[in-house]
Amino acid sequence: MRNLVPLTKIILTLGTAVWAIVLQKPESLLLLCLFEILILLVSGELFRSIKALVMLTVFAAFLGLIEKIGGGSNVESVVAALRMLGMTIIFIYLLGTVRLQDLTAAMVQQMKVPYEYAFMFTAGLRFIPDFVDENRAVAEAQACRGISVKGNFFKQIKRYMSIIRPLMLRSLGRSETMALSLELRGFGGSNRTFMESVAPKGTDYLMMILIVLITAGVIYARLKLGA
Repeated sequence: MRNLVPLTKIILTLGTAVWAIVLQKPESLLLLCLFEILILLVSGELFRSIKALVMLTVFAAFLGLIEKIGGGSNVESVVAALRMLGMTIIFIYLLGTVRLQDLTAAMVQQMKVPYEYAFMFTAGLRFIPDFVDENRAVAEAQACRGISVKGNFFKQIKRYMSIIRPLMLRSLGRSETMALSLELRGFGGSNRTFMESVAPKGTDYLMMILIVLITAGVIYARLKLGA
């Protein structure tokens, strides 16, 4: 599963999201979630992503609770939680097994997405872990200065502004540095090449056909059998 090209993994991710939307029964959605966990296991990403899986599970449980509080039945709450998991677990596989530069190349070369848009998408993904690390660093620095965000909800919001301000300033500085670096490297030129080929191979085409067939089967089962 790790050796598939980025385009195949993108199609698998989109196909899995479609399956999660189409399926309606808790049993079917649970099988889909187990299938995605199996993909993580085969690709070697399962044990590296335990924390992310736990966070997604907690958020899914919270979403199911919101559905229940909003008047939904127990089955509807479980379906909402499992559907969220079914649509998101596969993204761990995509982002964990594809280099961002290869993802950009696949979006530009195979999906014909303009390079500027593909770059903005992957650059946003690249900065998420950096942003989280900076948030933690600023919070720890402010805590060392005696600033605490404990208290009621409104006090927490007011005190958290002491973390947001330096965090935003550091993010703006990083953005300006990145913009200058891109300008110096001739970003936006018409002739652009990529170091490695991400063209699909025979195995990738077989996988794409299998994904299309499964998607058609899932849609048929939903319309005819109510799966």
